[in-house]
Amino acid sequence: MSDYVIRPLKTLEELKAVEALQRLVWDDPTTVIYHHMLISLARNGGSILGALRGDQLIGFVISYLGLEAPESERPAMANLKMVSQRMAVIPEYRGTGVGYELKLAQRRLAIQLGIRLITWTFDPLLSRNAHLNIRKLGAIGQVYYRDYYGSGDSALVKLHSSDRLLAEWWVTSNRVEQRINGRRAGLTLRQYLEGNATILNPTTVNAQGLPVPTDRTESPHSTLALFEIPTDYDAIVSCDVGLAEAWRAHSREVLEQLINEGYAVTDFIHGDHEGRERSFYVLSYGEYSEIRISRFSSN
Repeated sequence: MSDYVIRPLKTLEELKAVEALQRLVWDDPTTVIYHHMLISLARNGGSILGALRGDQLIGFVISYLGLEAPESERPAMANLKMVSQRMAVIPEYRGTGVGYELKLAQRRLAIQLGIRLITWTFDPLLSRNAHLNIRKLGAIGQVYYRDYYGSGDSALVKLHSSDRLLAEWWVTSNRVEQRINGRRAGLTLRQYLEGNATILNPTTVNAQGLPVPTDRTESPHSTLALFEIPTDYDAIVSCDVGLAEAWRAHSREVLEQLINEGYAVTDFIHGDHEGRERSFYVLSYGEYSEIRISRFSSN
């Protein structure tokens, strides 16, 4: 059993704790959502869910209602989504499943409110986030943003870049139900390759043992494609800035092109391949259309 509970946070002291946890995690006042804004969110339809071990806040997730298609003429009730703005877990609880449980609690709240879509953004070069968002939760990605938070100095910007992939979590879809309930086991890399998926950009390794993106990326040969990213991008940022910048440029170019051609990120694989640790996005052609249809046809 876990030694924490997840519940809504509403009091001034609880929301001050959320502000303090942000300061601990990001150490950058420009990224903090201050408690006076959190109070307004909590009292006007927003949601701040906290994971508490006794009186200690060990994690939180913040969300609010937004519009799926802001330019659409659909009535708001038919256009609502939940926007997951921020999630954080204290360092000693990372990797223990707290973040996953916070997202499941957020999903339960969305379903209770009749909301079928939750969105948030994440850095597509961070494999840990990709594993949680795409592999475990069953979100998809079919929108790529260049410099979502700009390119200035900020904890949300790395090497003057803040590219983001939009995670779209269709919380009542069959794929999500099956993924989080364990009824849809994720395919292995071998299974994808046997199913005619192509590794578009197989990496090489430099003298420091760091993965290097290829100069020539293959075009997809089927409705499935595999795009490789570094297993530990932060390590590359720390020891080889030039290589980190090359990875950003490479991933931006290829992912944007694939998405523009109609592919969507639908899975993520991490594990040993050809004698070293590797990480791959799985992109599927036409997958997103099927999910949209299920959204509007389900009860």
